[in-house]
Amino acid sequence: MLDIRNVTIINREDSRCLIKDFSFTLNKGEKAVIIGEEGNGKSTLLKFIYGRKLLEDYCDYSGQVTGSVKCGYLKQEATEEWLLMSPAEYLGDCDIYGIRDENIWALNPDPMIFTSTDPIKNLSGGERVKLQLLKLLSEEPEVLLLDEPTNDLDISSLTWLEEFINRTDKPILYVSHDETLIEHTANVIIHLEQLKRKTEPHITVSYMTYEEYKTQRMAALNKQEMTARKQREEYEDKAERFRQIYDKVEYRQDTISRQNPAGGRLLKKKMKNLKSQEKRLDKEKDEFLEIPDTEDAILYDFPDTINIPKGKRILEFSLEKLKVGEGEEEKVLSENIFLRVMGPEHIAIIGDNGTGKTTLLRKVAKELLERKDVKAAYMPQNYEEVLDFKQRPIDFLNTSGRKEDITKAYTYMGGMKFTRDEMEHAIGDLSGGQKAKLILLKMILEGAEVLLLDEPTRNLSPLSNPVIRGVLSAYKGVIISVTHDRKYMDEVAQKLYRLTEKGLIKVEK
Repeated sequence: MLDIRNVTIINREDSRCLIKDFSFTLNKGEKAVIIGEEGNGKSTLLKFIYGRKLLEDYCDYSGQVTGSVKCGYLKQEATEEWLLMSPAEYLGDCDIYGIRDENIWALNPDPMIFTSTDPIKNLSGGERVKLQLLKLLSEEPEVLLLDEPTNDLDISSLTWLEEFINRTDKPILYVSHDETLIEHTANVIIHLEQLKRKTEPHITVSYMTYEEYKTQRMAALNKQEMTARKQREEYEDKAERFRQIYDKVEYRQDTISRQNPAGGRLLKKKMKNLKSQEKRLDKEKDEFLEIPDTEDAILYDFPDTINIPKGKRILEFSLEKLKVGEGEEEKVLSENIFLRVMGPEHIAIIGDNGTGKTTLLRKVAKELLERKDVKAAYMPQNYEEVLDFKQRPIDFLNTSGRKEDITKAYTYMGGMKFTRDEMEHAIGDLSGGQKAKLILLKMILEGAEVLLLDEPTRNLSPLSNPVIRGVLSAYKGVIISVTHDRKYMDEVAQKLYRLTEKGLIKVEK
């Protein structure tokens, strides 16, 4: 049992309270997911639980983890030192064959991954996660803390991880952006929010599946909003009737003659009653339910002017050999690649890690970005390829300098829940999810006709992702993307191609 009590965490850089007076108990059999927008403290909370020294450079904190529960922590960031180690070095003296959790062996991790002397950086994302889990489980932890274990995993590795989480009897507290994994594994939802323009932390803990949580949350928000708006409408009706009576009595009081002192006394008494009624109305207003304040983002639709005609040939791309590296390090990943894209198709390229999907998309993007007959835009996995991290978001979105364009850029960022400070600070200070949203906003504002997207949803929260998918699904231009996101494949992609050693193979949806 993992028991945390009265945890408060404050980001020292901007004095923002991320977590306030939070208490939670994780019990046997529970698989609890922490969700929320980027920058809300999800990874920070995991670090607090595992070892508070990890926060000392950037946070002030209070609270405690009670008891002596042994935690195994799979961290999000891969250090260069770790990537250069071999699996054999990393596992060292670990007794991996003595692991009591038989579920990891039932799920068949390739034994070659922990005897290899090649650097860990040569392993796929799935192999890295399996390697880390092997080491964690060899240390016999009572609780597993997993920070974004799904990053860079292909579909087969995601399925493997889902099965492991479901089969192990260890309680797990994890952070993930992958909605499908959350839907298939979580039985406790911990939702971290920053309300009132990121000035007030709010945490909801729900003991249910993610689907149940979304349904109940939406129903509760809708009910609260309906009640709150009805209260305001009824109040306005009462207030209007009151103002009419008050104005009438005030007018008669101002115009009554001195010859009718009795009438004046009656009006004075009536005015006193009206003053009391006014106080009751003000008190009623103070007791209104609040209109729900959530972080749920709004992404504006692409302009209606984007409308690629059906059947228009956008791309015919062929490549004899897809290669990476140079000289002795050169490696052929795939051969005889051919991709034809017609308007307004939405295409997704899938495949195992290391097959060259990103390399292929980068080559396709280079060709389309140089074209003058179509307006193409590119979102790479590494945002620094298209973003100047020293630039302000507002300057990145508005290059014309016109007042109306500046206003539009501010409005659109506000819809995506950027605060004024975030709009004005350096792009490098933004979270990965905010950087992804910024690139998408740029594409919308510029009216891009062809979108080249490399893992567009990988850094977005489970609650932002449906909004993004909805906008992309309705987009009337062409999308060529790389993804491992199963929701994206179902809702956005109209055609799927698997990249193999022998080229692109169409996959039936």
